[in-house]
Amino acid sequence: MNTKKFVLIGLLLVLALVYVVCFTDWFRPTIIQISSTTRALGGSRAAAAAHPAFSLDDDYELTEIKVVPLDANHRPLDQPVWHLTGESDSIRIFTYGRNIDGMDPVVEGSQAGPLKPGVTYRLYLRAGSARGQHDFQIGQAASQ
Repeated sequence: MNTKKFVLIGLLLVLALVYVVCFTDWFRPTIIQISSTTRALGGSRAAAAAHPAFSLDDDYELTEIKVVPLDANHRPLDQPVWHLTGESDSIRIFTYGRNIDGMDPVVEGSQAGPLKPGVTYRLYLRAGSARGQHDFQIGQAASQ
């Protein structure tokens, strides 16, 4: 009789574990939702196209920001045009290429590279275990 109880309790625990893993978000990393727009810096249209601003769905303490160009099949190319690591303050909005408190370039002394109109770029973000990515363009094509 005791063996039967232990088997039933074990089966109940296994089913509860399967439920938690398959039907809840407890073990899934947080996905950072990102949107982008262009901001006029300096008042000219060319300056506006060169400085996309990114907004996040919540405040995050970012640990990595990376922007890489994509090829025609949306695969990452080359080295990042902007790559920062560190521990930022809690932020929700930031602009491409601008300093972010607490974060430094991966390559010391480097700055964000210029963005080219019509090229698709991918922004990768990390904040602890939370991750996010967002594709965007500047220039003639509107930001996504």
